[in-house]
Amino acid sequence: IMVLRVIFRAVIMGPPGSGKGTVSERIVKSFGMKHLSSGDVLRTNMKAKTEVGLLVKSYIDQGQLVPDDVITRLILHDLKGLEQCSSLLDGFPRTVTQAECLDKVYKIDTVLNLNVPFEIIKERLTSRWTHPGSGRVYNTNFNPPKIPGLDDVTGEPLIQRNDDKPETVTRRLKSYETQTRPVLEYYRNKGVLETFTGTETNKIWPHIHTFLCSKTSG
Repeated sequence: IMVLRVIFRAVIMGPPGSGKGTVSERIVKSFGMKHLSSGDVLRTNMKAKTEVGLLVKSYIDQGQLVPDDVITRLILHDLKGLEQCSSLLDGFPRTVTQAECLDKVYKIDTVLNLNVPFEIIKERLTSRWTHPGSGRVYNTNFNPPKIPGLDDVTGEPLIQRNDDKPETVTRRLKSYETQTRPVLEYYRNKGVLETFTGTETNKIWPHIHTFLCSKTSG
């Protein structure tokens, strides 16, 4: 008997700190999808010093955005290896140009948009403090150090990574919004955008799970 396996392709979107990583892990676990993160792909290629990897590194070193065609080439190359599996794209497409290139090759079944209020994200990210020596991370809201500002194990001072400083977080959220709003619009017009709004991953997850069950069981 031939069993028809539905190949399902999804994209997950959401600002930095929206819980995308956690949700992606759960989707992969629950639905056996392959997770393809543009950040991982870039890092792997830079580490392996591939031709494209070196090109990417030269842009990043100059503080420039990696051009659409370079990113698209990389991601589509990796997606080729996943043609027989359901996949979850994360961090791509980031621009409408990238979305259009992707559409030419693959049909995207659904785009999951995590809509977490910026205020919540800001509070979440700016409350992270790190112990530089060990990489231990604290969160002043739900996992604070025993003594404020000091590492539990060594007693050394904690630092706030540049990425987690309020002004950096605000800048990252703003640029995410300007960059991705058109992409969300693009998918909304195609009728594949599903937005999940909430402040906590654990509360958003059941809705995503139910939605994906309804989509993939068809």
